[in-house]
Amino acid sequence: MAAKVKRNDEVQVLAGKDRGRRGTVRAVLPSAGRAVVTGINMVKKHRRSTGPQQAGGIIDMEAPIAVSNLAVICRSCSQAVRVGFKVLDDGRKVRTCKKCGEAID
Repeated sequence: MAAKVKRNDEVQVLAGKDRGRRGTVRAVLPSAGRAVVTGINMVKKHRRSTGPQQAGGIIDMEAPIAVSNLAVICRSCSQAVRVGFKVLDDGRKVRTCKKCGEAID
């Protein structure tokens, strides 16, 4: 299945504790159906010290969030939109905005 959310996309959270917030996708985990978004779904991680190179303590980090709770931000209409696909004349398959029809890729 084609990916509707890709790395470096700007997305808006649709559901959960961060609903309405925007961020950039840092990583996509397709097998789990999740994505890691900068500044979204922050959790506290208790990390053990692994010697002199890394100190232990409680750190804040982003946890993966379900892709179904994310909407891609269209660059032309700057709104959270649904993503469609279109095959161009040269044979490339591109993601398109369902509101304005512009290519997202």
